[in-house]
Parts: sequence; C-alpha cells; structure tokens
Amino acid sequence: MGEKVVAGAFDLSDRQRYRDKLRQCLTVLERLLAQQRFDRPKNLMGLEIELNLAGADGLPKMLNGEVLERIASRDFQTELAMFNLEVNIAPHRLGGRVFDRLAEELRTSLAYAHRKAGEVDAGIVMIGILPTLDRDDLVSSNLSDVDRYTLLNDQIVAARGEEFTLDIEGVEHLSCTSKSIVPEAACTSVQLHLQVTPGRFADVWNAAQAVTAAQIAIGANSPFLFGRELWRESRPPLFQQATDTRPPELQAQGVRPRTWFGERWISSAYELFEENLRYFPALLPICDDEDPQKVLAAGGTPKLAELVLHNGTVYRWNRPVYGIADGVPHLRVENRVLPAGPTVTDVVANAAFYYGVVRALAEESRPVWTRLPFETAAANFDAACRYGIDARLRWPRRGRLGGVAEVDAVSLVRDELLPLAEAGLDAWGVEPADRDLYLGVIEERCRRRTNGASWQVATFHRALEAGLPRDAALAATTRRYAELSHRGDPAHTWPVGLPEPVPTG
Repeated sequence: MGEKVVAGAFDLSDRQRYRDKLRQCLTVLERLLAQQRFDRPKNLMGLEIELNLAGADGLPKMLNGEVLERIASRDFQTELAMFNLEVNIAPHRLGGRVFDRLAEELRTSLAYAHRKAGEVDAGIVMIGILPTLDRDDLVSSNLSDVDRYTLLNDQIVAARGEEFTLDIEGVEHLSCTSKSIVPEAACTSVQLHLQVTPGRFADVWNAAQAVTAAQIAIGANSPFLFGRELWRESRPPLFQQATDTRPPELQAQGVRPRTWFGERWISSAYELFEENLRYFPALLPICDDEDPQKVLAAGGTPKLAELVLHNGTVYRWNRPVYGIADGVPHLRVENRVLPAGPTVTDVVANAAFYYGVVRALAEESRPVWTRLPFETAAANFDAACRYGIDARLRWPRRGRLGGVAEVDAVSLVRDELLPLAEAGLDAWGVEPADRDLYLGVIEERCRRRTNGASWQVATFHRALEAGLPRDAALAATTRRYAELSHRGDPAHTWPVGLPEPVPTG
C-alpha cells in the first residue's frame, strides 16, 4: 500500500471503471505469463520490518512524523498509526554470508533510527504488539498524516457499515469495539520477500503456506493486547477482526474475510490474483491512465496499477506480488506471518529458517502439500498462534505409513524442518558459518522452548508476583524487553524477570 493516493469520494462509475480495469489487468497478466516475459531467477530476497515508537516509560509515542523527519532516509517510511515506522532493506542475493550482511545493515539502520528517535524522547521497539498500548491509543485521530491511510480507513469503515468488533478468547478474554481500522496498527510484522519465476511460484507459495505454523510457533512475539494476555501470537486474529469489512450476516453466509489464510493449494500465481477479483470488492477504486493492453501490444511492460493496488488491500499471510525492475516484470512471494523482533539476530534467524525450509519443501519429490490437507494447514496456523512454542501441529508422517500425525511444534522443527532448512540454505549457496549461526538460534529456541512471547509472559507474571499492578507490570516488561532487545543477544538467552527490586504495596 505504498501508492500515493488523494483522499476523496468515489461514485458508482468509479467502481465500474475500476472493475473493468482490473479485468483488463488480469487478462494482461495471463498473457504475460503465457509469453514467458518474466525475469529469470536471481535468487533475490527482501525484508521489511514494522516498528513501534515508545518512550522511556514504555508507553507508545505518537511521533512518527517528527522521527522520520530526523531520520531523513528513504529506507524508513510511515505506517498506519503515529507510533509506527517501517524500515525497508534493499534486496539481497541469497548466498555467501548474506545473513551476516543483512544483520549488519539492520543493526546500523535501527541504531541510527533509535538515536534520532531519542532526540524527541522516543525510542524504537521491535515487537509484535506493544504491551502498553491502550484502546485510547488506537483511535482515528492517531492515524498517520498520510492520505492513503485516511482513505483506506474511510472505505473499510463504509464497507462494514458498523463498528468493528474485537473478540479474542485466549488466556484471558478481550471484547471491545472500534470505530476505525486503527487497532490494526498494533500489529507490527516482518515481511520476507522472495523473487520466483512463474513456473516455481505455486510450489514456493504452497511450501510457504505449509510452514506458516512452524514459523509462528518458534517466532511468536505478541501475547498482549490492551492489557490482556491473549494468544501467544495475537496479531492474526486482531488483524483479521480489525480489517473485517463483513457485518455478522455476511460472515454467516461464508463471505471471505480480507485477511485470510486461504482455502486451497494453488497451481499458479494467476489463481491468487483471479481470486482477489472474484471474492473482494474494491476498497480504493483509483484508476491509472495506463492502457495495459496497448502497452503489452507495443512490447512494453505494463504497470498493472489497479491489480497491484487491489492486491494490496487483500491481506493474505503469503501474498503474491507483481513488480517491475529495470523494465522487466517479476513475481514475488511476500511472507507476512512473522511478528517484528525481538532482536536483529532473531529476525535474521527467522529469515534464514524460512528461506531454507521453503526452498527444500518446494523441491521435494513428494511435496508436503500433496500429503497435508489444506484445512489441516489452516488449523495448524491457528494452533501455532494460540499456543506458540507449546503448540501441537499435525504433519505428514515420514516413511511408508503415510497419513498425518500430531507432533510437538518444537519436535517438528528440530527433527524435520531444521535439517530441511539446512539443505535449503546449502542449495542457495549460503556459507556454512552463516547457516549454522542462524539456524543454531532456532535450534536453541526449540531446546529451551523459549521465544519472545514466552519471555514476555514469564516476565510479566514474575512482575505481578512481585507486587506490581497489572499496568505497571506491562510497562516494566516493555522497558526490560526494549533494553534487552537493543543489547542484541537473542531472546532465548534473556533472563526472565525484572533486573531491579520491585517495591511492593
């Protein structure tokens, strides 16, 4: 959703024209695929991280405009709310010491941003959901001062026609309403991009869908929202409910939510773009002047602007992306599953695991998606979000027995997926030192059954036991988290609890 749009009203003709342009774009995409016009493999990966701004007290700071002005770098951009930023890392070629280089770039960028945020008494916190967020923080007046966010909010609210209901039953129960989509801004994620050829797209997307549960189980980092302890990874249910354009009657009819896992394995990228048109009305019917059919007929590369914009308003956990680089079209799989943080090392370890295991699963002779029902993969995703590193998942049995069996997430990762990730990184040409360092972080998380979410919960309860009131315990947990995050040691090594004596009474 990086397009620059101007807020305004849409009439009936705008929507009809946009629908017509979407159909033209889809036809042109089909022709581009048939003509094999897409870029050849370059083994390119990319990374985006959404960030929070918080003060020394651990509370959110609505200052992204001021902080971005001081950072003055195109690598950093606004996000939905005033306490959000996003950092974009330039594409890297998978191979060699790519993950060490990535980690160094991230540390340098984030340390600079943190120093600049300090000039306005704020700091960068890389976490899935800031534990100190209050309902009063997530209101429309705290939307970032950018037209596209205002317009998107207005269109989603109009499509729903009533307040949004947030109802998450976890360790505790959260039930409230919102007049805007701003609660979505609580969700800060890591987005992993992988450029793929059209012929490999379906295998990579299917592999990414199959492994989402394992990613969440070992990487969960969002256990709190509005002072409640909910799921170990509370972003997915929050994001779905905060962007849900369906009133209860449409939900009862089985209308698909705009944030969804999907409903089937695919055989081409085209199927996902076609589903977008078939299932989801336009939220931002803004038409570009380009005639994509004329551009294609003239031998050019069409932008497919309407298709790209519409795709940006359908929030799949693994999203197809159409892009152009140096005048040549390409496809990417954008993995949107992981929360931000806890540290740069953790983020890069999560990335190494993902790129390795997806490569290996996509190239298996008996692909996992031919042995795992799609609804089971979706149920695994929910289980991993609820229980994090303690989740139990269903996965195809190895050997002749076949079928699907229940297994501990950590056992699945340690015994089956980590060896696959190792083989996948070898296939990418990643050096063994890089591979072993970052996959070793994943292995240690499994061995200690500890990730960002489990650390937050354990530290919060330790603070409660020491006598702190709930709000103070959440703030103290957030401050300690931020301190340890900036030190940089991976979260599975963090000592549980607060460092200073906690006064009682």
